[in-house]
Amino acid sequence: MWLNGTSDIIDRLKKRGAKRVALQFPEGLKRQSAMIAAALKDAGFEVILSGDPCYGACDLALDTLFYADILVHFGHARLDDQPRVIFEQYHVDFDVAVLKNILPFLKGENVRLVSTVQHTHLIPEMKLFLESAGISCTVAEGGGRTPERGQVLGCSFSSAKGCGADRILFVGTGLFHPVGIALATHKRVIALDPLTGSAQEVSGDALLRRRFAIMEKAKGAKKIGIIVSTKSSQQRMDRARQLALLSPIAVIITMREVSPDELLNLGFDCYVNTACPRLAYDDQGRFPVPVLSPQEFEILCGVRTWDNYAVDEIE
Repeated sequence: MWLNGTSDIIDRLKKRGAKRVALQFPEGLKRQSAMIAAALKDAGFEVILSGDPCYGACDLALDTLFYADILVHFGHARLDDQPRVIFEQYHVDFDVAVLKNILPFLKGENVRLVSTVQHTHLIPEMKLFLESAGISCTVAEGGGRTPERGQVLGCSFSSAKGCGADRILFVGTGLFHPVGIALATHKRVIALDPLTGSAQEVSGDALLRRRFAIMEKAKGAKKIGIIVSTKSSQQRMDRARQLALLSPIAVIITMREVSPDELLNLGFDCYVNTACPRLAYDDQGRFPVPVLSPQEFEILCGVRTWDNYAVDEIE
């Protein structure tokens, strides 16, 4: 999609007086990088491409930007005020008529509609479809880490909270987001994959059982590492320092990439993750030892009860 629209990017770069341009793509879009780089070079720019992994707008290639005037970050919405970064979103279209598949789950109920940034441009059309089917639908305004209306991130479910809706409707791929929404809101969540048309009610119960088992394994830890990410919008050093005060055996560790090999090499019995929350929830099976969320560590240290379990989010 961008190859046909690079003229807009070129115009914006020229208006900023850029001569050296850094490009950053998330993993699913990296195959487009060579074509975009070639188009920008043909337009007279020096181009530097970041080849490091990228998992979101929280993971800007600021080290590559050091060698350039402007960084063009593809695939995500703006997260922070970065004057030298241009954000180019990636939109995925679908026929909103696929929402008919969730109607059997919504019998006259009010819903809060949320989605990921790839589909938020269709939020008005989705809302209109639901209302035409007799479903009362609300959408949260954008703000903070989620600037698009109705947008959710793996680290922020604020657009699903604070509403009087009976259910939350998540439109997007995968189950991580709707499970997180269920735990964050304590409401019933319906998940619709708009690309396959599959719809299902989602609960956080299975995840809670897995997390309880992980916490049990962590109880005997004699060495605990508290991970702090050095990525642009994942840094939570203040939170890590609060957690470190809860245990005399806890040590703060800064990392850019949190990988199984690195955790194995460090040799701690347990880690507490203040980096991307998905690492603890989604990637635990890859790690050699328990990786806890901050809230789980607080439960382990006795300053939070299991009844007050909360999914980790970055505010």
